[in-house]
Amino acid sequence: MADDPTPRDPFREARNRDGVLQCPFQGEVLPMLLRHAEVRAAAKDWMTFSSDAPFRVPIPSEEAVRSMRQLPIETDPPDHTEYRAIIEPFFQRAKQPGVIAKVEALIADKLADALGRQSIEVVNEFALPVQSRALTHLLNLPEAEADTWIGWGIHVFKVSGGDFKQGTVLEDYLHAQLDRAAATPGGDFFSGLVNARYRGRPLTREEMMGFANLAFAGGRDTIIHSISSIIAYLGHNPAALEYLRDDPKRIVLASEEFFRVFMPLTHIGRVCPQDTTVHGVPVPAGGRVSLGWAAANFDDTVFDAAEEIRLDRKPNPHLAFGFGPHLCLGAPHARLIVRCLLLALTARVAKITVLDAQEHVENTARYQRAIGFESLTVALTPR
Repeated sequence: MADDPTPRDPFREARNRDGVLQCPFQGEVLPMLLRHAEVRAAAKDWMTFSSDAPFRVPIPSEEAVRSMRQLPIETDPPDHTEYRAIIEPFFQRAKQPGVIAKVEALIADKLADALGRQSIEVVNEFALPVQSRALTHLLNLPEAEADTWIGWGIHVFKVSGGDFKQGTVLEDYLHAQLDRAAATPGGDFFSGLVNARYRGRPLTREEMMGFANLAFAGGRDTIIHSISSIIAYLGHNPAALEYLRDDPKRIVLASEEFFRVFMPLTHIGRVCPQDTTVHGVPVPAGGRVSLGWAAANFDDTVFDAAEEIRLDRKPNPHLAFGFGPHLCLGAPHARLIVRCLLLALTARVAKITVLDAQEHVENTARYQRAIGFESLTVALTPR
């Protein structure tokens, strides 16, 4: 199924011209790779494009708002491989029948609440609670713990509009949870960190904090933006909702297309250990390059009619979850949430009416890109 072309790729001209866009960030000019093949190749080539760069993998950098290296994302193999193995079992919980059932019940409950209202603001009143409460099941924590996380808002580091928060609310919370797990360990994520071994030794507190920091920051606003973008799309394209309702088996392919098109993370940084050149742009040793996930997802040499949303697109080798050794740990969790959401919407909702929408726009010196919504108010008509 294809809809009218939707212009969502601000990088097409640069991608077709020379494959790179030079982007100023925090005193650096970063060449952003834009082509699908080149982004994938760079994501695998950790010796040339390294993640062993604390605070510099996210763009813009987060030195001002966190004090520890995020693990395992800010390491290279073989360290990365061993660090990742410590927490991967928790992220694989998204494939367990018991966790799937809990997420299904959670979304059904939130949708029933939304259907009982005249309207609902999706970002804060639906997507944020769904993301937070689903995370408790992934990390094997009491669902009530999400009440605290919901109070942090959409992004644990930033306020609405993109300004960085001040203070250590997240770090204070994580320290308290690790203290609790050390005193009375159980089967939850924090206890897993307390009990873990890395190369035969316990993790340091800094390492535990690095894992926990990423677990709470890495998949928060990305999942929230994905949920709100999908609901808005189905509101503006009622035929798409009917298409999925006619055959729920279509939801798997549709989910992957939504991930491709509504990619929340524009790009991510890598640091070059040695002097290198990217499309004729010199990068000094210690300089950064960015991998343009969103641009690569619209590469028309890979995706036919890339600007169209085709809910039956197959194959769909999108890079919404990255590529290579750093393939997103949270991918099974994100897929679970989106598939459960689409199943619930097709079963319970006859129509989605968008009443008000304020897009979240990423503004930089070289591009502007709409990513989800600051607010999205809809009315849901029950079946």
